[in-house]
Amino acid sequence: MDTSPETVPFFSQWETPDMTLAVLADGADVALRRDPLWRGSGAETPDEYAVWAANICGMACLKMILATRGEIVPTIDLARRCTRYGGYVVNEGSIRGLIYAPFVTFVKAEFGLEAQVMTNVATSDIPAILARSRFFIASVSSSIRWPEREPPSKGGHLVLVTAASDDGFRFHNPSGHTSATQANAVLSPADFDRFFANRGIAVTI
Repeated sequence: MDTSPETVPFFSQWETPDMTLAVLADGADVALRRDPLWRGSGAETPDEYAVWAANICGMACLKMILATRGEIVPTIDLARRCTRYGGYVVNEGSIRGLIYAPFVTFVKAEFGLEAQVMTNVATSDIPAILARSRFFIASVSSSIRWPEREPPSKGGHLVLVTAASDDGFRFHNPSGHTSATQANAVLSPADFDRFFANRGIAVTI
Protein backbone atom coordinates (compact mmCIF):
# COMPACT_ATOMS: atom_id res chain seq x y z
CA MET A 1 0.00 0.00 0.00
CA ASP A 2 1.20 3.50 -0.82
CA THR A 3 2.13 5.05 2.52
CA SER A 4 2.10 8.66 1.32
CA PRO A 5 -0.61 10.91 2.78
CA GLU A 6 -3.94 10.39 1.09
CA THR A 7 -5.32 13.46 -0.67
CA VAL A 8 -8.99 12.47 -0.63
CA PRO A 9 -10.87 14.94 1.61
CA PHE A 10 -12.77 13.39 4.51
CA PHE A 11 -16.39 14.17 5.34
CA SER A 12 -18.46 12.58 8.07
CA GLN A 13 -22.08 11.68 7.51
CA TRP A 14 -22.74 14.03 10.44
CA GLU A 15 -21.99 17.73 9.97
CA THR A 16 -20.21 17.67 13.33
CA PRO A 17 -17.83 14.73 12.86
CA ASP A 18 -17.49 13.87 16.56
CA MET A 19 -21.22 13.15 16.95
CA THR A 20 -20.84 9.40 16.54
CA LEU A 21 -20.65 8.45 20.22
CA ALA A 22 -23.65 10.66 21.01
CA VAL A 23 -25.60 8.99 18.21
CA LEU A 24 -24.70 5.57 19.58
CA ALA A 25 -25.60 6.58 23.13
CA ASP A 26 -28.80 8.56 22.55
CA GLY A 27 -29.99 7.46 19.11
CA ALA A 28 -29.84 9.47 15.90
CA ASP A 29 -33.25 11.09 16.36
CA VAL A 30 -32.20 12.64 19.67
CA ALA A 31 -28.50 13.26 19.18
CA LEU A 32 -28.55 14.71 15.68
CA ARG A 33 -31.15 17.31 16.53
CA ARG A 34 -28.46 18.79 18.77
CA ASP A 35 -25.89 19.07 15.96
CA PRO A 36 -25.17 22.82 15.75
CA LEU A 37 -23.90 22.50 12.18
CA TRP A 38 -26.95 20.69 10.77
CA ARG A 39 -27.70 23.42 8.20
CA GLY A 40 -24.51 22.54 6.34
CA SER A 41 -26.10 19.23 5.34
CA GLY A 42 -28.63 20.88 3.06
CA ALA A 43 -31.50 19.87 5.34
CA GLU A 44 -34.36 22.31 5.82
CA THR A 45 -35.00 21.43 9.48
CA PRO A 46 -33.20 19.62 12.33
CA ASP A 47 -35.82 16.88 12.08
CA GLU A 48 -35.08 16.31 8.39
CA TYR A 49 -31.38 16.27 9.15
CA ALA A 50 -31.78 13.73 11.95
CA VAL A 51 -33.71 11.32 9.73
CA TRP A 52 -31.40 11.58 6.75
CA ALA A 53 -28.00 11.79 8.43
CA ALA A 54 -28.37 8.34 9.96
CA ASN A 55 -28.85 6.88 6.47
CA ILE A 56 -26.37 8.68 4.21
CA CYS A 57 -23.02 6.99 4.65
CA GLY A 58 -23.18 6.39 0.89
CA MET A 59 -23.74 10.07 0.17
CA ALA A 60 -20.84 10.96 2.46
CA CYS A 61 -18.67 8.61 0.38
CA LEU A 62 -19.92 10.31 -2.79
CA LYS A 63 -19.25 13.75 -1.29
CA MET A 64 -15.65 12.70 -0.63
CA ILE A 65 -15.27 11.42 -4.20
CA LEU A 66 -16.63 14.66 -5.65
CA ALA A 67 -14.47 16.74 -3.31
CA THR A 68 -11.40 15.02 -4.76
CA ARG A 69 -12.05 16.93 -7.97
CA GLY A 70 -13.01 20.14 -6.18
CA GLU A 71 -16.82 19.83 -5.98
CA ILE A 72 -18.39 20.21 -2.54
CA VAL A 73 -22.06 19.18 -2.48
CA PRO A 74 -24.04 18.92 0.80
CA THR A 75 -24.89 15.34 1.71
CA ILE A 76 -28.64 15.74 1.96
CA ASP A 77 -28.71 17.60 -1.36
CA LEU A 78 -27.00 14.53 -2.81
CA ALA A 79 -29.49 12.24 -1.08
CA ARG A 80 -32.49 14.11 -2.48
CA ARG A 81 -31.06 13.96 -5.99
CA CYS A 82 -30.22 10.27 -5.62
CA THR A 83 -33.75 9.58 -4.39
CA ARG A 84 -35.15 10.89 -7.67
CA TYR A 85 -33.28 8.06 -9.41
CA GLY A 86 -34.53 5.43 -6.95
CA GLY A 87 -31.36 5.25 -4.88
CA TYR A 88 -33.41 5.73 -1.71
CA VAL A 89 -37.01 4.84 -0.97
CA VAL A 90 -38.61 7.26 1.51
CA ASN A 91 -41.85 6.19 3.19
CA GLU A 92 -43.43 7.98 6.16
CA GLY A 93 -40.15 9.00 7.70
CA SER A 94 -38.33 5.74 7.05
CA ILE A 95 -35.54 5.55 4.51
CA ARG A 96 -34.39 2.46 2.64
CA GLY A 97 -31.12 2.52 0.74
CA LEU A 98 -28.55 3.03 -0.60
CA ILE A 99 -29.78 0.93 -3.54
CA TYR A 100 -26.75 0.34 -5.71
CA ALA A 101 -28.05 0.12 -9.30
CA PRO A 102 -29.95 3.44 -9.22
CA PHE A 103 -26.94 5.04 -7.54
CA VAL A 104 -24.78 4.04 -10.52
CA THR A 105 -27.28 5.65 -12.89
CA PHE A 106 -27.44 8.76 -10.70
CA VAL A 107 -23.71 9.41 -10.50
CA LYS A 108 -23.25 8.88 -14.23
CA ALA A 109 -26.13 11.19 -15.17
CA GLU A 110 -25.46 13.94 -12.63
CA PHE A 111 -21.66 13.90 -12.30
CA GLY A 112 -20.24 11.88 -15.17
CA LEU A 113 -18.77 9.28 -12.83
CA GLU A 114 -18.19 5.75 -14.04
CA ALA A 115 -19.45 3.28 -11.47
CA GLN A 116 -20.04 -0.46 -11.33
CA VAL A 117 -21.96 -2.58 -8.84
CA MET A 118 -19.79 -5.46 -7.67
CA THR A 119 -20.96 -8.56 -5.79
CA ASN A 120 -19.24 -11.72 -4.60
CA VAL A 121 -16.07 -9.69 -4.09
CA ALA A 122 -13.35 -11.37 -2.07
CA THR A 123 -11.34 -9.06 0.13
CA SER A 124 -8.28 -10.15 -1.84
CA ASP A 125 -9.93 -8.79 -5.02
CA ILE A 126 -10.03 -5.19 -3.78
CA PRO A 127 -6.43 -4.22 -4.69
CA ALA A 128 -7.10 -5.27 -8.29
CA ILE A 129 -10.39 -3.35 -8.31
CA LEU A 130 -8.55 -0.21 -7.17
CA ALA A 131 -5.95 -0.75 -9.87
CA ARG A 132 -8.77 -0.29 -12.41
CA SER A 133 -10.99 2.18 -10.51
CA ARG A 134 -10.10 5.17 -8.35
CA PHE A 135 -12.34 4.20 -5.43
CA PHE A 136 -14.26 1.30 -3.96
CA ILE A 137 -17.32 1.99 -1.81
CA ALA A 138 -17.39 -1.13 0.37
CA SER A 139 -20.28 -2.59 2.33
CA VAL A 140 -19.06 -3.31 5.85
CA SER A 141 -20.36 -3.59 9.38
CA SER A 142 -20.58 -0.22 11.10
CA SER A 143 -18.63 -1.78 13.96
CA ILE A 144 -15.52 -1.52 11.78
CA ARG A 145 -14.84 1.55 13.91
CA TRP A 146 -13.87 -0.94 16.63
CA PRO A 147 -11.55 -3.32 14.76
CA GLU A 148 -10.61 -5.13 17.96
CA ARG A 149 -14.20 -6.40 18.29
CA GLU A 150 -15.97 -9.16 16.43
CA PRO A 151 -18.79 -7.69 14.31
CA PRO A 152 -22.32 -8.94 14.99
CA SER A 153 -22.89 -9.13 11.23
CA LYS A 154 -21.40 -7.93 7.95
CA GLY A 155 -22.75 -5.08 5.84
CA GLY A 156 -25.21 -2.29 6.54
CA HIS A 157 -22.68 0.54 6.35
CA LEU A 158 -20.48 2.00 3.61
CA VAL A 159 -16.86 3.16 3.71
CA LEU A 160 -14.69 4.64 0.97
CA VAL A 161 -11.64 2.51 0.26
CA THR A 162 -8.88 4.65 -1.24
CA ALA A 163 -5.90 2.26 -1.25
CA ALA A 164 -5.40 -1.46 -0.78
CA SER A 165 -2.54 -3.92 -0.91
CA ASP A 166 -1.40 -7.06 0.85
CA ASP A 167 -0.01 -4.78 3.55
CA GLY A 168 -3.22 -2.95 4.43
CA PHE A 169 -6.44 -1.28 3.37
CA ARG A 170 -6.88 2.48 3.77
CA PHE A 171 -10.37 3.94 3.94
CA HIS A 172 -12.49 6.87 5.06
CA ASN A 173 -15.28 5.89 7.46
CA PRO A 174 -18.21 8.38 7.48
CA SER A 175 -19.22 7.30 11.00
CA GLY A 176 -15.84 6.81 12.62
CA HIS A 177 -15.82 7.96 16.25
CA THR A 178 -12.22 9.16 16.52
CA SER A 179 -9.80 10.80 14.11
CA ALA A 180 -7.99 7.48 13.72
CA THR A 181 -11.18 5.68 12.70
CA GLN A 182 -12.48 8.45 10.42
CA ALA A 183 -9.97 9.67 7.84
CA ASN A 184 -7.35 7.30 6.44
CA ALA A 185 -8.17 4.44 8.79
CA VAL A 186 -5.97 1.43 8.05
CA LEU A 187 -6.68 -2.25 8.66
CA SER A 188 -4.88 -5.38 7.62
CA PRO A 189 -6.65 -7.34 4.88
CA ALA A 190 -7.56 -10.04 7.41
CA ASP A 191 -9.14 -7.52 9.78
CA PHE A 192 -11.00 -5.74 6.97
CA ASP A 193 -12.34 -9.10 5.84
CA ARG A 194 -14.06 -9.66 9.20
CA PHE A 195 -16.34 -6.69 8.50
CA PHE A 196 -16.63 -6.78 4.70
CA ALA A 197 -19.90 -8.04 3.17
CA ASN A 198 -18.30 -8.95 -0.19
CA ARG A 199 -20.07 -6.28 -2.20
CA GLY A 200 -19.72 -2.64 -3.12
CA ILE A 201 -19.41 -0.11 -5.90
CA ALA A 202 -16.26 0.67 -7.91
CA VAL A 203 -16.10 4.34 -8.92
CA THR A 204 -13.81 6.23 -11.28
CA ILE A 205 -13.77 10.01 -11.52
